[in-house]
Amino acid sequence: MYEYLVGLEVTDDEVYGQYRTAMKPILDRYQGGFGFDFIVSKVLKSETNEPINRVFTIYFPSKEIADDFFIDPEYVKVKACYFDASVAHTTIISGYEKHN
Repeated sequence: MYEYLVGLEVTDDEVYGQYRTAMKPILDRYQGGFGFDFIVSKVLKSETNEPINRVFTIYFPSKEIADDFFIDPEYVKVKACYFDASVAHTTIISGYEKHN
């Protein structure tokens, strides 16, 4: 399994929620999912200058499947419609093989 730890600056919670709803069936097709999801009220230390108010993990069966998901034309449309309108910054904190 391959997992990303991601930090975002979400600027519109309602539209971001619409993004999550719209992208979930696509994510399911790629056998992906969310492991953890946090709304962050205070960042004590960061390696980026970009603000972070949401932290989550997203996983896939492999890195190759993750790569395919992020370039899927249907996902790209959903991202352009909802994600880009509701997220100011994205920080990939880490990407790693996860062993259960």
